[in-house]
Amino acid sequence: MNLLHPSAKVVDAATGETLTPDLIDAAERELPAESPVFLSMATTVSSIATYLAALRAGKPVLLLDPEIDQTSLRERFTTDRVHPDLALLLTTSGSTGDPKLVRLSRDAVLANAGQVADSLGVTADDVAITTLPLFYSYGLSVLHSHLLRGATVVLERTGIMQKDFWAAVNDHRVTSMAFVPSQYEMLRRLRFDPARYPSLGTLTQAGGRLRTDLVTDFADRMDTVGGRFFVMYGQTEAAPRMACLPSARLREKLGSAGVAMRGGTFAIEDDEVVYRGPNVMMGYAETAADLARGDDQGGELRTGDLGRLDDEGYLFITGRIKRIAKVFGVRINLDDVEREFPVAAVAGDDKLHVFTLDGDARALRTKISEWLGTHFTGVDVRTIEALPLLPNGKTDYRALEASL
Repeated sequence: MNLLHPSAKVVDAATGETLTPDLIDAAERELPAESPVFLSMATTVSSIATYLAALRAGKPVLLLDPEIDQTSLRERFTTDRVHPDLALLLTTSGSTGDPKLVRLSRDAVLANAGQVADSLGVTADDVAITTLPLFYSYGLSVLHSHLLRGATVVLERTGIMQKDFWAAVNDHRVTSMAFVPSQYEMLRRLRFDPARYPSLGTLTQAGGRLRTDLVTDFADRMDTVGGRFFVMYGQTEAAPRMACLPSARLREKLGSAGVAMRGGTFAIEDDEVVYRGPNVMMGYAETAADLARGDDQGGELRTGDLGRLDDEGYLFITGRIKRIAKVFGVRINLDDVEREFPVAAVAGDDKLHVFTLDGDARALRTKISEWLGTHFTGVDVRTIEALPLLPNGKTDYRALEASL
């Protein structure tokens, strides 16, 4: 499999190093004999060269956070038998301990790269910059879609809170940036103004639900410079993006996750969002033996999300099946709580526990209990300095639960 268009470029903002065919050839000669290839996917030219070399050689790649200990995963998944269609293995979002892996085929990876590029209109003139880890499916998807269309990807490691990042945006004439909700919260605090970055024309959001006030806010900011703001929806199990809300329909369909991308469809079955498309995973892997399995999914993914479709096929996510709790017998959708109030919510011991960064905890408890129609003793409000985040920028709910 070759994701690399002949005109695609990868450049390191800090060092100036660029990706060349010779680097990929050299990386291929150094590929280990073992399967899969265990790759600590740093935001570097050498990591990308190894990744592309493995894909080209037909060797499945397990992408890993460079900060984690690989010992357990190597013991569990090293094998001499893998399915010939298998290309990519990713840990599921938020996995800790002994995670299961998402098995993605070559066809699924290529299909989704094309779907994303088509939805966003990526061309060879585009320049993306890394805003997310490349071992995280959303960050990897940016790389895939741009390399496929011959665009440029700028590698930047300091992050959006640093001056070097924004200097690189202007130095390399970056045209698009992709962020998760927690990063948009940061950008608002930074008073992000797209007019300071004349080349910037596109912002995308995925990796969780962004509050509608922030969707409108950033769409307005991009409108002032003639730019575009896209809301997208996906899961690692779909390689990873499934839906896109076109910038032109954003206000009309505010709160929607968009419509299925080319070749995909959504259905609501027993209130659950079900996606069917060419980018669905082959299945999960919990042991090395699973790497030899074929396609268990048949192109169908039961997402675990609750949702509805409007008469034009636009998807509205209303919660997670596993994010439903009961407090004093009252059924509570934790995602509804987070949409209504600026909090992170978990449940336990017949209580709703919410974590907030600011505000009067007692007043907030009263407001939430009145909104829920339950006694205030069923709501526990805690003020914290910062929400714990996973490497992909999502709220670390397990850490919040552990703090109770």
